[in-house]
Amino acid sequence: MKKNYRKVKQVLWTILFINLLVAALKIIVGVMIKSASMTADGFHSITDGSSNIVGLIGIHFASQPVDEDHPYGHSKFEMLAGLVIAGMLFVLGGKIVIDAVSRFINPITPEVTLESILILLLTLCVNVFVSRYEHNKGEALNSQILISDSLHTKSDIYISLGVLLTLVGVKMGLPPIIDPLVSLVVAGFILFAAYQILCDNGDILLDRAVVDPEEIGRIVMSFEKVKDVHNIRSRGSKHDMHIDMHIVTEHDLSVEECHELMHEIEDKIRNVLKQKVQVLVHVEPLKNE
Repeated sequence: MKKNYRKVKQVLWTILFINLLVAALKIIVGVMIKSASMTADGFHSITDGSSNIVGLIGIHFASQPVDEDHPYGHSKFEMLAGLVIAGMLFVLGGKIVIDAVSRFINPITPEVTLESILILLLTLCVNVFVSRYEHNKGEALNSQILISDSLHTKSDIYISLGVLLTLVGVKMGLPPIIDPLVSLVVAGFILFAAYQILCDNGDILLDRAVVDPEEIGRIVMSFEKVKDVHNIRSRGSKHDMHIDMHIVTEHDLSVEECHELMHEIEDKIRNVLKQKVQVLVHVEPLKNE
């Protein structure tokens, strides 16, 4: 586990550097050409970098070893960091909406240059790479913070496309109002990303079920020695799942046979779900009618 956390930190540091570079390019060009949408896009890229910092802080605490007060470890610090990222995005989305409204009142025509379009295309390609890289690493390392942050970064792809279309539209003679309109679209993507991150991490913290209990029941009942299964519960994430249940077996099964049966059930659940799963089974004897 510690090895995974080290790798997650390496990914976050790499992406932090890339995001700050992209943000600087967008903001500088946005100010130079007086584009509200591109400047908003640049500040959104800064939140990508600041979310990486929040992720690094979360990973630092999540990687702490099990102790007497935290026998299950500190892994949920990843989810707490995700909630902080969602909050940052909600605040930023609101700010961009306010700025866009002021541009409706006092519209400014952006100066469109070949350089600005080329920088947008460059940052768009960077965002595609970063989003895919971070998500794949999150899946491989079972890291919720990387998966959440990749969802955040993915919104940049659509945002940059919108800004690019704005600059092209202005170049073709469309009215200046298109710039604040696109800023509102940018805010919409940011708020939607915040909502998704909030739901993903909040569900894990609130122990929402992550697998259909009927599916687990079918797997367990495929064992001849199991006569019934009930009280099936699941929590965690799809990448770190915890399942507990009660099973009913013949009353004459030995402790050794029950122990072996529980391991077989756990192995089959892992093979069928193809996920990292910890299974806790409570065994009850079959009552004779």
